[in-house]
Amino acid sequence: MSSVPSPHPFRFAVQGGPFRDAAALAEHARHVEALGYDELYSADHIGGIDPFVPLVVAATATERLRVGPLVINNELHHPALLARTAASVDLLSEGRLVLGMGSGYDEHEHESIGSPIRPPGPRVTRLDESLTALRLLLDTGAAHVDGEHVQIAIDDLGVRPAADRVPFLIGGHGRRMVGLAARHAQIFQFTGLVHGEGGQPTGAGFGIEHVEQRATWLAADAGERLGEIERSALVQVVSIDGSGPSVEETAERLGAPPDVVAETPFVLIGSVDEVADKLMALRERVGISHYVIREPDVFAPVVALLAGR
Repeated sequence: MSSVPSPHPFRFAVQGGPFRDAAALAEHARHVEALGYDELYSADHIGGIDPFVPLVVAATATERLRVGPLVINNELHHPALLARTAASVDLLSEGRLVLGMGSGYDEHEHESIGSPIRPPGPRVTRLDESLTALRLLLDTGAAHVDGEHVQIAIDDLGVRPAADRVPFLIGGHGRRMVGLAARHAQIFQFTGLVHGEGGQPTGAGFGIEHVEQRATWLAADAGERLGEIERSALVQVVSIDGSGPSVEETAERLGAPPDVVAETPFVLIGSVDEVADKLMALRERVGISHYVIREPDVFAPVVALLAGR
């Protein structure tokens, strides 16, 4: 089986915004939608605003924009309560929630609330169990799960999402995370992030060979589901027509060779046509068709050129 199935059309999303100001957020969401982006994402960190509440404001202000957390730190949430919140947000947004899920990584955030983070292996196991429970609760309203970390016996969640099936976006880099995404995700997000001391992320996985390896793993694990899974990248650096750093400057900052920066999907630098050509080549090579960026105005010309193609 090829690691790259028939390509999905290009879709683009934005992470970030003025989430602490309802009026500014509503304006931002409408602007993002008008530029042609499909989704607006928040984040989930101790010390930041709630990942869900602003999403209702953004959805209410727009007509088609999908919204979601990118990504929920599963270690901070009980799956039954998370399902209740997710179903409520999807209901109030008229079926526009994308539920981004991750295993968590930042030890310092957990220490700050007196809840030590589990080691990586148990974290991934708990995420797998949580996703099983979430899918059951969101799809049927009921779940009976007796796992190593998750025990749930719920016959009626009490709230149902508007969507027939809330899509799961699962981001990760490790072997088990890719396998978990192959079983549960509607969108798999390559991150290129390898977690070092204290769980802090580094770009050690930015090389295109690392992305190709994960594409191979996804194909091996997904089986008949492979064509259903949209592939995504979380972009860390955008520079269109000189709006930001050059390839050489970015390479120096990241401590990576310029050829790695030029090839990776996590750094998009060049003219509109050069970046568009790069995205077309990456879709052919590793199947990525969904990109999340943080500079909506700078990247808008690329969206106008490629969205839906």
